[in-house]
Amino acid sequence: MRAAVLGSPVAHSRSPVLHRAAYAALGLDDWTYETVECTAEELPPFVRGLDGSWAGLSVTMPGKRAALEVASSVSLRARRVGAANTLVAGEGGWSADCTDVDGVAGALRAAGVRDVPPTVFDADAVVLGSGATACAALGGLYDIGCEGVTLVLRDPERAAGTLAVAREFGFARRAVTWADLSARDLADTKALVNTTPAGSVDRDLAERLVAPLPSWAVVLDAVYHPWPTPLAGAAAARGLAVATGLDMLLHQAFGQVEQFTGLAAPRAAMHGALAATTDTPLLPLLPRR
Repeated sequence: MRAAVLGSPVAHSRSPVLHRAAYAALGLDDWTYETVECTAEELPPFVRGLDGSWAGLSVTMPGKRAALEVASSVSLRARRVGAANTLVAGEGGWSADCTDVDGVAGALRAAGVRDVPPTVFDADAVVLGSGATACAALGGLYDIGCEGVTLVLRDPERAAGTLAVAREFGFARRAVTWADLSARDLADTKALVNTTPAGSVDRDLAERLVAPLPSWAVVLDAVYHPWPTPLAGAAAARGLAVATGLDMLLHQAFGQVEQFTGLAAPRAAMHGALAATTDTPLLPLLPRR
């Protein structure tokens, strides 16, 4: 069976490390996992041209919205997020899912966020950014029990899509600009999630973001190179728990492997394989629930 990651650029992807380690640990010696350079425009015809030897596809940027176009069925969370990073082949066509939600939730849980039903625990979160990762972060925050979310946006008027995703998850939410973000917005934050590109948060801004956070807050920085990021460094200096984009990548891959193969993901093998490729520290795995 064949699987691959589609994206552009895609050569830097660590998904092959995770999937190949998983298939080896599962004894799936006849499974392969490739990288395919593929733009959003190229994705639909490429996927429609695949034969029955293909089990599944990981989809990275810029094709996550295009992945929905080729799916005959779409999971509820992928529909809510408005993007899919996972396509699974089946008799009726391709099914789409968004395990990026698991990536955010899993990374935050590994860093120490409580795992409670979303209707039980009222806690706040702050999300920096408005792109696809921010939308997936909203789904992950819903899964870990957050109810109030402050979105920090460069231009709230141009972030209608992200605000719509927040409504899909039923969040009590507010949107502020970077200039309007105050210490009060951060003082009761359960999780601070940065989804902005590398370089967007410099040292001064990082210290301003971290200083008001309570001692029990968790910081998730989707950026993981170069390490430590200014935000991670400021959070660690205060003794706060920190998760990274690599933790997100690891936890989203577990679900992909399970959907592709129908087998439980060999989490320890995948964690070890990813850790061997980077100097960025990975959080330990939690026991299976």
